[in-house]
Amino acid sequence: MLSKESPDSRILIANNGGIPPPPPPPLVYLLSYTDSETQQHIVTALLNLSLDEANKRLIAIPAIIQVLRYGTEEAKENSAAALFSLSTLDENKVLVGCSNGIPPLVDLLRTGTSRGEKDAATTLFSLVLNQANRSRAIKAGIIPPLLHLLEDKTLDMVDEALSILLLIASHPEGRNEIGKMTSIQTLVEIVRDGTPKNKECATALILELGSNNSSYLLGALQYGVYDHLVEHREMSGAARR
Repeated sequence: MLSKESPDSRILIANNGGIPPPPPPPLVYLLSYTDSETQQHIVTALLNLSLDEANKRLIAIPAIIQVLRYGTEEAKENSAAALFSLSTLDENKVLVGCSNGIPPLVDLLRTGTSRGEKDAATTLFSLVLNQANRSRAIKAGIIPPLLHLLEDKTLDMVDEALSILLLIASHPEGRNEIGKMTSIQTLVEIVRDGTPKNKECATALILELGSNNSSYLLGALQYGVYDHLVEHREMSGAARR
């Protein structure tokens, strides 16, 4: 009777749990199982389902982030891959960021297997295309593991690290942390010794840093970036002849 005759009562009843929320979809519900093998299979299934464009708005991102935090190593890797697939939608980039999904991705970048690092880096690149997520990534500590990837060439992730750093450098806090002299020296070494794509990205990053603080450009010049760029240009010109 209250719901029939009183509009205020309808609101009160609904706000106090009178209308239960719909149950989670079966696959998402199974993610809460403590059995690691079951959880791993479900994450893999959700990853495959996320490849379909229509499914990207249906999959519960917070549930995947929980697995990214607490799952097995393989489940974390598949969760990161699923978040990459889902983050191709701009609205999902926002949702991952607002659901605190960036810190566990940074943790995976820092401590994961080589596959985990690649999955995390690919997903983080997609997420930091969103301006607000750049600040979240910086606060989560993304810069030190990215700089480590630049310095340790055996990991073969220089391209990924440079691409993310170039986006992060557009943020004032990011520029300050990336622009430490040790980082500038590493970038100049990449301009000297890296692949053509590495050289291009490292040069762009130095210019991005220097566009807001000339001391970064002076530091790069001290480490010999001008000579390396001239040498690279001469070699490129000779190759085209």
